[in-house]
Formats: sequence, C-alpha cells, structure tokens
Amino acid sequence: MEQTVDVVIIGGGPAGLNAALVLGRARKSVAVIDEGRPRNRVTRETHGFLTRDGISPSEFRRIAKEQINAYPAVQFVEDAAITITGTDGHFETTTAQGATYRSKKLLFAVGMKDLPLDVNGLTDVYGKSAFVCPYCDGWELRDQPLVLIVKGARALHSAKMLSGWTNQYTICTDGPDEWTDEEREELKLHNVPTYDSKILRIESSEGMVERVVLEDGTSIPCTGIFFAPKLAAGSTLPQTLGCKMKETGTVIVDAFGKTNVPGVYSAGDAATELYQAITAASLGALAGVCINGELLTEAWNSKS
Repeated sequence: MEQTVDVVIIGGGPAGLNAALVLGRARKSVAVIDEGRPRNRVTRETHGFLTRDGISPSEFRRIAKEQINAYPAVQFVEDAAITITGTDGHFETTTAQGATYRSKKLLFAVGMKDLPLDVNGLTDVYGKSAFVCPYCDGWELRDQPLVLIVKGARALHSAKMLSGWTNQYTICTDGPDEWTDEEREELKLHNVPTYDSKILRIESSEGMVERVVLEDGTSIPCTGIFFAPKLAAGSTLPQTLGCKMKETGTVIVDAFGKTNVPGVYSAGDAATELYQAITAASLGALAGVCINGELLTEAWNSKS
C-alpha cells in the first residue's frame, strides 16, 4: 500500500496528537503512525493537564482521537515506522507492515523509552506507587514517607523539589553517592537522611510499596518512591536522517520544533527534557503551526 500525504507524524502521544489536531484543522492531510505502546502506559492517571487532570493515559488518547476524527484529512495508522528516506518535500516512510507513506514534511513525536529498571522490585511498583516526576504524582503522595532513589548532581535538585510535597523523605543512592563534600553538607544541613548501601529489594503489595531494604540490612518503611529513570530515544530514525541529538537522546530543535534537517520537525518528550503531557501537547501544537506555515509559504511561492 502506498499513500501520499502532506505530513507524516511518527508517534501518537500528546505531542503527535496535538500536532495532528492543528494540521487537520488547517486542512492538511496527515498520517499519524503509532504502534500503541506509550511510555506512560504503566501509569494509572495523567496529571497537570488542564481539563483532563486525573484521566488515564488510554482514555486521554481515546478522547483525543475521537475529537481529531472530526477532521477527515487525518488518519491513524497502528504500525511502526521502520525506515525513512528522502529530503524536504519528498520523504518516504515505510512501516513494519509494509505500507509506504510519501510526505512533504515529517514530525518526530517519538518520545523517550525506559531502559530496564535494575532495582529488584521497582518494576512491580512503577506507575502505581513509584514515579519519576513529583509535578505529575507528588500531590497523591503529599506528607507521606517517601524514598528518593537518586545519586550524583541530580540528587540535590531532586531533594529540593520533593520537599514541596513532603518533609518525610530519605535518599537512597543505591551505591556510591557521587556527591561533592559541599552537597553532602547541604543535605545534612537540611536533615535529609541518606544511605549509600546498594538496594537489596523493594517490598510491596499489589503495586503499593511498603519498604526499601538495603544490602546492609537497613529497612526503610515508605508509601511511595520517586526515582531517576534511565531513558533512551524513542526511535533512532531521527539520527538516520541526520538530525542532531543531545547525549540524552533528545533531538535538538529550535523554538518552533525545527531540526537541522530541512522539512523535519520534532516535538514532545523527543525534543525536550520537560517530561509532562501538557508540555508535550503544547510543543506538538507549536510544531503543527510551523509545519502548516511552511507548507502554505511553499505553495504560495510556487505560484509566484
């Protein structure tokens, strides 16, 4: 099967969906290619998104697609993009199921993906009582005893942030803390308990954490965990096209979502380290506006 559209969007999360909404309303033909395995599928609720606070990720997508379906130029393709070739105005995307989509522009909204969690028991509680962002899930764990699993330079920043939701938290570095003497002193000044023993296991019941047990025998009762995830780029396709990347796997873009490759854009978690649904959606909308503007300008100039 071969189709020609104005824009191919790879990724159907908040960024890709909002871009599709903007482009659909702008009467551009769009194919949204997404295999249906979002990173936030492990979580029960999405928070911080105005009018949708507390909604499940699956329900959020269902409503978004239902609304976008009012614009017939947008189609959703449950598939995975595996190869992309071409240049601005003439891109060709091939999927795992053998379909080919030709497009003038590309938008990568591929997000990030979690690398395997190497703490025994963390997978059992991830998305239920263990989270990565206090802005997304801190309210639900306010004033409760928590464990923060983090080391190195991120620890002090994370401790400051978590203090806005609870003052009952302990830092476990799961090995050498990698802190400077100044960082250790600052944490001590604020009476933050810290442990650098390796984590033996996280004990839980039906996804709700009960305690963190260290190899030195220390047992830390808690009702929630925040941890620093290990992430990788959601797709290697931007790199294959020549997009410049950060060491974190984030695609480098300008203020409008443009990459260094003409005709190629990126938005959402793939293009920022501010991992929130509402941020991703707003960046997707902005990229959609810019893509539409570029298409209109090119069409206008072709008649000059």
